[in-house]
Amino acid sequence: MKKLFVLFVIAITAFTLAACNQEDHSGEYLGYSWKDESKGVSFEDATEIIESKMTLNKKGIITDFQMDFKVKRGEVWVSRLDQTSTVTIDYTKSPTLATVGDQTINGTSMFTVQTADFMSFYAYGVSSQNVVAFAIVCPVTRYIFETRLEANFDYSLPISALTIANGLSVPTIRTSAGGLVRPSSWTSLETKNVFNINVWSHVLTDMGVFEDVSQTTTVKQLLEMMGVTFVNQVPQPKSASYGFFGLGGWKGNYEAIRNYLIGKNALEMTSLVDWSIPKFAASIDENNFFGQSVVAGVTRTAQDSFEGIAGATVRMSRESTSFQRALVSAGIITETQVIKGRF
Repeated sequence: MKKLFVLFVIAITAFTLAACNQEDHSGEYLGYSWKDESKGVSFEDATEIIESKMTLNKKGIITDFQMDFKVKRGEVWVSRLDQTSTVTIDYTKSPTLATVGDQTINGTSMFTVQTADFMSFYAYGVSSQNVVAFAIVCPVTRYIFETRLEANFDYSLPISALTIANGLSVPTIRTSAGGLVRPSSWTSLETKNVFNINVWSHVLTDMGVFEDVSQTTTVKQLLEMMGVTFVNQVPQPKSASYGFFGLGGWKGNYEAIRNYLIGKNALEMTSLVDWSIPKFAASIDENNFFGQSVVAGVTRTAQDSFEGIAGATVRMSRESTSFQRALVSAGIITETQVIKGRF
């Protein structure tokens, strides 16, 4: 039945495209998806939304595209794409492990950070006494992993020397409850660091500031990638600084979507997800909601990887919903054809 539904949608889309080819599609069109739509939450009551703003020319070619992820905090809407942050470092502190298990309690952190979103965030600095501190948000566990190194540390060592067990790669603060790996203890991970927690840790090193970092990369090389300079093997003072690894957090992911879509024909590009793929099509229910009753992770996060549309941590099904509703606004598809993604 679900396969027939998908084929019906494809047939209707083809018919709609044929009818639309003679129309003038020029204009700017908005589309939205929002958190908990599947639970009956209305757009007006939503506290998290993804907005698509699509500009088409007469023939339906996408000439501009902007996507934003907004979260309501109190009465104010904040964009998760805003990368303006403030960072201070207390070098007198030593990072300590967060408590995990039945109850999660943050450990001691050297860093005080204010940022709109911690996705792909990292920070670093060197004190006037040449003490190094750096923090990287683990994309797998969503904990901040911190490292503190004295001036006389052997910076020629490989980063494999930085482990949870020896206190040189310390998960201190949980930035989100939605991590792919939710450790019940740190024991099984004690030989690890932020770069090799899990097979999915590769999103740290596929591109961006940490591109090609491996466990044989030296600590000095890693710090130089961030922006630390050395004189006679001693790290030089550096004020607290920050950045975003990989594609560059939400901003980078959505810029990738924008770059992917500009130049595409919206009459043909009617979704960010190929819903004819059996593992995705099988997870669309009778109300056109995707992935609501399926446990398997692959159906919960329909997405293209960083090699295609967006970063590996973007759940493309919800972004696709927002894009499709911009197509509805443009009169290219109808609301009944929108697949409402997992949000």
